[in-house]
Amino acid sequence: MELTLLSLELTTITLVAIGLAADAFAVSLTSGLAIRHIKLNKALKIALFFGGFQAFMPLLGWGMGLGFRQAIASIDHWIVFVLLVFLGGRTIYEAWQDTDDDKPFNPLRIETLLVLSVATSLDALAAGLGFSVLKMPILLAISIVGSVTFSLCVLGVYIGHYFGDWFQSKVEIVGGLILMGIGSKILWEHLSVEVFQSVG
Repeated sequence: MELTLLSLELTTITLVAIGLAADAFAVSLTSGLAIRHIKLNKALKIALFFGGFQAFMPLLGWGMGLGFRQAIASIDHWIVFVLLVFLGGRTIYEAWQDTDDDKPFNPLRIETLLVLSVATSLDALAAGLGFSVLKMPILLAISIVGSVTFSLCVLGVYIGHYFGDWFQSKVEIVGGLILMGIGSKILWEHLSVEVFQSVG
């Protein structure tokens, strides 16, 4: 039973991590476009910033959630559902907008990387609150989120450099759908348990 629960947690966290990494991956694609002479250390630098912030922000959100977890225990699944559907919907909406002016001028500058890292990891702050509400193992969660983001961003820089930004809006849409799907799954599971308990 414990192995099954751990497997479900790993699956959920991984899917959330992929959804959260969509923005960073998309920015990595555009960063790859701006780099004339691609080298591994450049891709690793970008990925380290994005992955690091994606790991830190959920930890911050998780810490914020500890203070009022008990007060919202009866509606926690609704909070997670609203957060993830909102984040997913916003990601999809932004994917349809024309944001060519937002492409980074020099993605290797520390100042640029800091701004982009914070901007692409704000959603992870809300996800960290969700992890707290669901009592997810936070060290496992941030490890997966950071690792997934780091790996996808390394890949994204190279794809962006060699293949252009054709994938950008599409990956954001997929990421948004994943976030909304996870939120719906969590809500459905909690409501199913409540219905079962009321019938029983």
